[in-house]
Formats: sequence, structure tokens, C-alpha cells
Amino acid sequence: MSYIDTHAHIEGREFDADRRAVIERARAAGVETIIAVGGTADSSRQVLELAEDRPEIYAAVGIHPNYSAEATEKDWRRIVAMADRPEVIAIGETGLDNYHDFAPPGRQREYFERHLRLSQDRGLPVVIHCRDAESELMPMLHESAGRGPLCGVLHAFSGDAAMAAECVELGLYVSFAGMVTYRNRKFQSLREAAVAAPDDRLLIETDSPYLAPTPLRGKQQRNEPANIIHTAEYLAELRGVSVEELARQTTQNARRLFKLPGP
Repeated sequence: MSYIDTHAHIEGREFDADRRAVIERARAAGVETIIAVGGTADSSRQVLELAEDRPEIYAAVGIHPNYSAEATEKDWRRIVAMADRPEVIAIGETGLDNYHDFAPPGRQREYFERHLRLSQDRGLPVVIHCRDAESELMPMLHESAGRGPLCGVLHAFSGDAAMAAECVELGLYVSFAGMVTYRNRKFQSLREAAVAAPDDRLLIETDSPYLAPTPLRGKQQRNEPANIIHTAEYLAELRGVSVEELARQTTQNARRLFKLPGP
């Protein structure tokens, strides 16, 4: 049984002391591939270097909406250049974030649009962040889909079943992280979205070092790729399938979306 962690920030300082051991634990847990995701030009360079060094790691390069205010034109040129590297299989993390107040909404929309266009220009999937910004994000996705095929994933999906269905209709995948395992009532609509998502558009991730799943929530200071097994087990139970079937389906979906090698 194998898994693909479709979103992890393993370049972060949280992993500086034991990054190699973290990767080895992931392999031992059955994680065959980790997609390491950048959020600035510098962190994108770091995930690219990890992908160049480790065959089980691939890179996504981009500027997170919360860092868009401090991004420069030089930073953006670096992202565009890195997008042509063979180890880079996606554009992002990008999107919109109204929860934090780190970047003006207009700046976020400008950089989200840049990423969407780069994704379409390069034929690479886009990795989308959305936090408390559905009403602004969805019209931008519809506009992008009107220009041509829209390919990508709503990562760490936090919306409801209707939003998930709309994203799927636009051509996107939906990825579930540790939040789907949280038992609080506020996450009921997320669990319903996880049940309703089509088999062939479902992905899983850890968003390491964030969003540790139950039963590790509150017990670990960081999340890591090996913990994807807990999200997979809970999601399989929610959807009424075996964990083996969920692992097979989500791995197959990730290979298809990101054009990864595999059987």
C-alpha cells in the first residue's frame, strides 16, 4: 500500500534538524512520493533543490498569497524560470487568504492571476490555497477556465460539498488534510464534502508541518508526511471503503494530475 503526500512544506526550518529522518519515516510508512511546495521565491528554490537531490520528492513553485505583498518582480521572474525545471510538476502555492491580514486583497488577486496564467502557459497544475475567500476565488477560477483548460487542486480543502462540486466541474481536484479528521461540529460540512467528492478527483496531503491529524492533533509540535496514514484511514472510514482502496485511488489520482511516474 502506497501513498502520495500531495502537499508538504518540508523545506521549512521545522525540519532542518532531521529532514532526512523525516523523509525516511515517510518512506517506511508507505509514502512513495512527496510534493514539496514553496511559498516564496526562496522557499521554492529550496524545494527544487530537495527535488533535485531526492528521487521521491517533486517540487511546486510559487508565492503564497500571504507573502505576495513582499514579493518583487525579481522574485516572480525566479518562479517563472524555475517552472521550466523538470523537477517542478506544479505551480503554487497560490490563491487568496482573507483570514490573515498579511497582504492587501488586490495584491493577492494580482499574484493569483499570475499563477493561474503561468499554470496554463506551462501546462502544469496549479496548487490553490483558499481561506475565508471563496466568494472572491471562485469567480477568478471561472474566468481562468474561460480562457482554456483549468488544471489543479484546491489544497487542504476547507469548503462545503457545493464548493467541491463546483471546483470539480471546473476541472479541479480536491485534497483533504488533517482537518477532515477533526471531530468538532464546525467541520461537519467539510466531512460531508469529503464523502461527496468523486472518486477520481480525490487527493490527500499533510500540509506538513501544519494540520496534524487526529489522533496526533495537540500532541505533536509539527506534522510530517508519515502522518498521512491517519488522514487516509479516517477518510476511508468516512467514505465507506477500505484504506487500501482509498490509498490506491488517491495515489492513482495524484499520478494523473501531476503526471508522475508509476504503474
